[in-house]
Amino acid sequence: MKQEIRICGFGGQGVVLAGHVLGKAAAAYDGLTAILTQSYGPEARGGAARTEVVISDRSIGYPRIVSADVLVAMSQEAFHKFREDIREHGIVIVDPDLVIDHQVERKTYRVPATRIAEELGNKITANVVMVGALTSITEVVTRDAMMQSVLETVPARFKDLNRRALEAGFRAGEEARSVEATLALTGE
Repeated sequence: MKQEIRICGFGGQGVVLAGHVLGKAAAAYDGLTAILTQSYGPEARGGAARTEVVISDRSIGYPRIVSADVLVAMSQEAFHKFREDIREHGIVIVDPDLVIDHQVERKTYRVPATRIAEELGNKITANVVMVGALTSITEVVTRDAMMQSVLETVPARFKDLNRRALEAGFRAGEEARSVEATLALTGE
């Protein structure tokens, strides 16, 4: 098993942290191999941000992603930049409130991570909602591993909020899978 996952958006969304907790969940808690690379624009907030995580049950020979198995897009600009770099049978996960135009010939899951995070009281946790959804949709890491990774990574005063955000993300991912399955059955 090898999964190449690209998470992208803009600075300030916690894209790099999302990649970090995903890689940590895989390597520290699920016993897999994980390599993380990241890049972001010169602006701390608002510039382009991207993190790439390669996860495998074997050693990883090349740490960069050419074509992603999974693209998680949290901004319109990031989606447009990377939508062509998805494997033929890859999937796309978008926040439909931020990625309005998300047409691509790949299976696409819509997860309103920012809206869910706002409902929880802090939109900065949208990244944690999204990794929860990613976990439910792809099952690339276990839920327990992701929960341990998030709770070990975030500051103590934010643990409860991030736990709730992750659990909401797990549910949102399940719902997105259900909607996608229904659309596939009806041919839409």
